[in-house]
Amino acid sequence: MKKKITIIGSGFSALAASCYLAKSGHEVVVFEKNATIGGRARQLKREGFTFDMGPSWYWMPDVFERFFADFDKKTTDYYELVKLSPAYRVYYGVDDFIAIADNLADIIFAFEAIEKGSGKILNEFMAEAKSNYDIAIKDLVYRPGVSPLELVTKETALKVGQFFSNISKEVRKKFKNERLIQILEFPVLFLGAKPSDTPSFYSFMNYADFGLGTWHPKTGMFDVVRAIESLARELGVTFHTNSNIEKIIVENKTAKALVVNGETIASDLILSGADYHHTETLLDNEHRAYSEKYWDSRVFAPSSLLFYVGFDKKIENISHHALFFDVDFYQHAKDIYDEPQWPKEPLFYANFPSLTDKTAAPEGMESGFFLVPLAPGITDTEELREEYFNKIMDRFEALTQQSVKKNIIFKQSFCKNDFVSEYNSYKGNAYGMANTLLQTAFLRPKLKSKKVKNLYFTGQLTVPGPGVPPALISGKLVSELINKQFLEQ
Repeated sequence: MKKKITIIGSGFSALAASCYLAKSGHEVVVFEKNATIGGRARQLKREGFTFDMGPSWYWMPDVFERFFADFDKKTTDYYELVKLSPAYRVYYGVDDFIAIADNLADIIFAFEAIEKGSGKILNEFMAEAKSNYDIAIKDLVYRPGVSPLELVTKETALKVGQFFSNISKEVRKKFKNERLIQILEFPVLFLGAKPSDTPSFYSFMNYADFGLGTWHPKTGMFDVVRAIESLARELGVTFHTNSNIEKIIVENKTAKALVVNGETIASDLILSGADYHHTETLLDNEHRAYSEKYWDSRVFAPSSLLFYVGFDKKIENISHHALFFDVDFYQHAKDIYDEPQWPKEPLFYANFPSLTDKTAAPEGMESGFFLVPLAPGITDTEELREEYFNKIMDRFEALTQQSVKKNIIFKQSFCKNDFVSEYNSYKGNAYGMANTLLQTAFLRPKLKSKKVKNLYFTGQLTVPGPGVPPALISGKLVSELINKQFLEQ
């Protein structure tokens, strides 16, 4: 039976859900508070430069293919992918970096050159990581987090020990070189927690990195947003931007309508792809499934200090993605998770999309995206932003042996306060709720409201977790639950 479904937000999970629900024959309307769709994956255009404002890593290409295949489509129907070579560089000092190749054989060779015997060990480690990937990404993450029994399979029973060990411990058993250890620990940071708090089963992220490679949509990650929006419109989805949700109206414990810019919009069912905590504040207290105490007790992924920078020249000695690990990796992690504060010596990430995409900057110029991970809920001021911009740019100049600050045409920052104001993000987190052992699968906030009928949630605070591929999967999972409810009525 055709139902009217209203969706709050237009990030990846909401966009994916809109496609699945429209394909099932429902009337689907999406309301986005900002001027453009995409949520954290919006695009910034300024003075001839183009930036992806949020996600910039395209990993797990098979998940994107699986999404489009559900609609008898391919990614190539909508956008072109470029495999990055090198995938990224990790900088440790002046003219001192490790380049991660675009294939496992070369990565194994590079590991062996740094630590004798590590090539063979890496090959074995990657075989286990691939096995975990096949179990997790091809099966487990497509389960809705309703029951702990979802995790109990013949395959996971053989790997139960990996849920009670952690990535850091397992990597250190196998490798001794600190640089190689950091490179292997880096991918799990996408899950929003320290490697020492992330179950070793999540080594599947290493397979996503070394096994499947790092890709880039030809003109940026916004290509994927445009693709899913195009698919949604083909399926009949309607979009409304500049549409702020002020309240969810509940009658007889059933979601009945949204108040959007002062107007009441009736609905048969409401799905929120917005921040889960914020969505519950749109409900009266008695209808909220999770208390403020609950949210405060959760482990959240970091916030970020971001800079979008336009340079009037080409930048040298860099790669498309670059990690600057020339300071203490573990002290910065401590400053995020253990003793939240602005890091004394920040690690940072830089992305130069104009190396791959000539439309990202005017000819002869460069677009640069810089990111410093920060503790969520941290104090955010313009003075601190400026102080940290100078810190990372001084180091960038020293490590890449060039002067660039005098070549800046403009810079635009985005930090914790902006995550709150633009995305209603809890404590200004950038990636959602961390995937620790006690915040995995059925232990995450539920896709279906426990207190309000016909109210559902999707996105990085629910199942399966942070990241763009999990967001697409979350949209599929919630749409299946919704359709199941309608079939049972």
